[in-house]
Amino acid sequence: MPAAYTYILKCADGTLYTGWTTDLAKRVKAHNEGRGAKYTRGRVPVRLCYFEEFDDKTAARSREWHIKQLSRREKLALIDKAGKDTYN
Repeated sequence: MPAAYTYILKCADGTLYTGWTTDLAKRVKAHNEGRGAKYTRGRVPVRLCYFEEFDDKTAARSREWHIKQLSRREKLALIDKAGKDTYN
């Protein structure tokens, strides 16, 4: 079974978007081409600033739900704590 990822993207206007996927590179590319979720369309370019890898989709979707419940400040703290705000 392929790995699944939970991620946070930061849009050019500063908006944060959380999602999950089994192909992280393909998903980020789609968002940057304007084919991402309705929340990121028109807000390109986006930058991958946080991700976690899981063994199955259920765990990734559960973590995505938990991250979506966080406030913007809490999401930014999560990004800073992980030290992964360097992905392009």
